[in-house]
Amino acid sequence: MPHSMNSHPIASRPLSGGRAAHPTAVVYCEANFGQADGKTANGLVRHSERYDILSVIDSSQAGSDTGELLGDGPNGIPVVSDLASAIRLRGTTPDYLIFGVAPTSGMLSSDERAVLLDAMTQGISIVNGLHEFLNEDPEFTAAALAHGVTILDVRRPRAKKDLRMFSGRIDGVTCPRIAVLGTDGAIGKRTTATILTQALNDRGIKAVLVGTGQTGIIQGARYGVALDAIPCQFCSGEMEAAVVEAFEGEHPDVIVIEGQGALSHPAYLSSTFILRGSRPNAVILQHAPARRKLGDFADVPTPDPLSEINLIETFADTRVIGLTINHENMSDAEVTAAITMYELELGIPATDALTRPMDRLVEMVVSAFPELEQEPVAKAS
Repeated sequence: MPHSMNSHPIASRPLSGGRAAHPTAVVYCEANFGQADGKTANGLVRHSERYDILSVIDSSQAGSDTGELLGDGPNGIPVVSDLASAIRLRGTTPDYLIFGVAPTSGMLSSDERAVLLDAMTQGISIVNGLHEFLNEDPEFTAAALAHGVTILDVRRPRAKKDLRMFSGRIDGVTCPRIAVLGTDGAIGKRTTATILTQALNDRGIKAVLVGTGQTGIIQGARYGVALDAIPCQFCSGEMEAAVVEAFEGEHPDVIVIEGQGALSHPAYLSSTFILRGSRPNAVILQHAPARRKLGDFADVPTPDPLSEINLIETFADTRVIGLTINHENMSDAEVTAAITMYELELGIPATDALTRPMDRLVEMVVSAFPELEQEPVAKAS
């Protein structure tokens, strides 16, 4: 979704820090960059730990800077018209072409198939976040074999025999677990969760992000699962297992859990499994005040934050500790007014993760869990 203000608190490209270079990637997002269905591409130009993003393909906006289109300010990642232009611009063939569109259908069109197959003939591997698994498509598997490339089906779950049921092991996770949920899909939950994780770490509070969708996994989340591709019987268990693995693998002070859809949503119900499987101690709710209808359901009104908070706190043994705003179609003054209004109405802190200082997010968490500020000092002494 497009943004209207200049602020860019998270890195659009990973810093190598002396490590081996990341694989290079071009992101395909034809006619969708900056829109809700382009959320994978939008997220990758803002933050990628796994790939060095070279450019984004969207012929309708070719020649623009992706950061400027998102309202974040220039980031040096250009929009190009097609794959040939991307290769000419950099003078090199990328390692990967990432499919950066997230359509409601989760399936490729015939034109999109042609683009991906053409990339494979040029020796480019594919990262696919759709529900359509290309490793099960005879034409794609033959092309991968013929041209010596790989296909990464990010949403493809583990074999059914290896899926985990809920076990109760989540009760052994002793650090705070904070889920970033929302009032709609494609509303900025992953972006806010990413910024919050970085902000906590910058403050000396060790935080780890658990991803729950294809974009977070492509960006480089070390722990997580594409929850909407798991048979529902196993969703709570897989969610639990991902959080337990993050706790045991990182020993963090805080675990931040990316939300999906909305608990009130008529179609995207992954929040139910996030709440049941991860049993978050607290929730931060993401809301777009100017969004009157749900993104994919134009006849369904967007719920107000109070009704969503009541639903969340009734459904799960948790509390909503703050509200974060998606500022789409809002001026800076309108954002300020919304923050003030919601704080008075809801009695919880509110902020905009993209346009307000990151410290406000940290204070939201520390106010709810004051022991977190003491832990880094104790460890250093």
